[in-house]
Amino acid sequence: MSHEAHETQEPETPHLDFAGTTPYEDYVKADVLTHLQHTLSDDPGEMVFLVTTQVMELWFTVVVHEWETAAHALREDKVPVAIDALKRSVRELEALNASWKPLGQLTPAQFNSYRSALGEGSGFQSAMYRRMEFLLGEKSASMLVPHRGAPRVHAELEKALHEPSLYDEVLRFMARRGHAIPASVLKRDVSQRYEPSDAVEAAWAAVYSGDPGDQLARLGEALTDVAELVWRWRNDHLVATRRAMGAKPGTGGSAGVAWLEKRARKNVFPELWTARSHV
Repeated sequence: MSHEAHETQEPETPHLDFAGTTPYEDYVKADVLTHLQHTLSDDPGEMVFLVTTQVMELWFTVVVHEWETAAHALREDKVPVAIDALKRSVRELEALNASWKPLGQLTPAQFNSYRSALGEGSGFQSAMYRRMEFLLGEKSASMLVPHRGAPRVHAELEKALHEPSLYDEVLRFMARRGHAIPASVLKRDVSQRYEPSDAVEAAWAAVYSGDPGDQLARLGEALTDVAELVWRWRNDHLVATRRAMGAKPGTGGSAGVAWLEKRARKNVFPELWTARSHV
């Protein structure tokens, strides 16, 4: 066949005839995903709110998977695997944070037009987001209460409550590497919220005073990237909520903006931030 004939040849036709559903549908379940939207008001903006919230839930699921992968890798001293998972989660958190853009311009009138459809529904009731928070060390047994009526979800959350957080696994790894992490930190009740430690701060300061190419220094920077994006998520949530509803009480009986402001002030992996003042 000549070069000219090859150039004019029609491209091959993709396989179009399937006995049942397409292999794409079998794998992605797109038909299921695109029929999960059941709006409860006549406002056209409700669809954007509902789909964006569902997309957030999917990103929560991916991020939880990455952080659990990282925690498991650290238990086995596989630092490169953990760092890779954390770096992937950074890109995923960027996509998650971008989910606020469709909602960030809501006026109070626009939000009020379908807010009643939420009833007592609120984002703090998200089980997958709660698993994210638990992995960050923000443990709270009381946050299992809303899920008592869903046995599978409740069991998954209870399991996550009593497992070491991602940061617990990081500190245990640091101890195995010879850093002076106190027994009170290593043997703490992991079902409780993590509290900052001066000794952990000193350990991170020592890491950052050494070789920047050291595995622990690179792990620390990957964790800091994660922490920064979680902080941005919380702030974007705060701004979007403030814009949509001001200081009114939140759905589901939450304190709304006041509660989000409190959350936004908390640092994730706190000693990674405070240690920088001592390097």
